[in-house]
Amino acid sequence: MKKLLVLIIFFCSSSFLFSQNKKITGDVALIQYELLRDKIKENKNVLLVLNFWSTTCAPCVKELPDFMEINNKFSGKKNFKMLLVSLDRAKDKEKVVKFIENKNLTAEVVILDDIKRMNTWIPAFEEKWEGNIPVTIIYKHSEKIHFNDGEMSKQELESIIEKNLN
Repeated sequence: MKKLLVLIIFFCSSSFLFSQNKKITGDVALIQYELLRDKIKENKNVLLVLNFWSTTCAPCVKELPDFMEINNKFSGKKNFKMLLVSLDRAKDKEKVVKFIENKNLTAEVVILDDIKRMNTWIPAFEEKWEGNIPVTIIYKHSEKIHFNDGEMSKQELESIIEKNLN
């Protein structure tokens, strides 16, 4: 009986330890609109490039390599930050993590898990935004200085950053 009890405890503790050491799904946070809004406010001393995208959006995927090239160019500057806001579903988090790894995305990525309230947060970001992606919004001192609806060229993004990064 003691041996059976010891075996049960061993297997239970082993499975607990295994589950604790298992890699969850990467560093991609699931956030609500309010937390994203707070992240923008917290980054008041930086030029913040916010890009809304999805793994299923062809134009989004097409522009990401240029965004990563720009991010790599400016990421060493303390007053620059790029944040990629995925609009993929929360249940697709592992797919997003694999996409990030496969595409070597170097910017911080979050999943905006707030689709049910999109009619609230979309106009809060930009009243002209109709909900399509990709969309890029650039903030300086937590104030919106640029809104781009649709694909954004590498040259345009780089030009806006260089003009405002000081």
